[in-house]
Amino acid sequence: MEEKKEGEKKIIIKELMPIKVKSLKDLARLAASVVMMGQSAYILKYVTDDGKIIFGFLAVFRDFYNLYGIPLLYYYVDDYKESLDGNFILVKTEERGERVEISKGGSRPGWISIPLISLAEKPAFFPKELK
Repeated sequence: MEEKKEGEKKIIIKELMPIKVKSLKDLARLAASVVMMGQSAYILKYVTDDGKIIFGFLAVFRDFYNLYGIPLLYYYVDDYKESLDGNFILVKTEERGERVEISKGGSRPGWISIPLISLAEKPAFFPKELK
């Protein structure tokens, strides 16, 4: 936790609680579920110093007694930088299963489109280490 003063205001910057998901598909499914409920969602991504890509989805924990309001970072770490170049994650669910693709363009009919926002660097409020 870091404390900063801005004029007369006291601002406390807390790190997010990291929750690692098993795959990029899991992260995309989570973001798509938010979009299907009528809210906007996006996935952040940045490249670490050692060449890994961190994909992250920001949320707030709302449903558990004294943990109410904790900022969460659901994230996935990927080593294959070359294969993940794109601006959107597209998600389609149907009877035969789900499909998740990374696209340079926008949406397609019947797909949920989630913007991928490329960051220049890791935000200061992200946890120091994401493995």
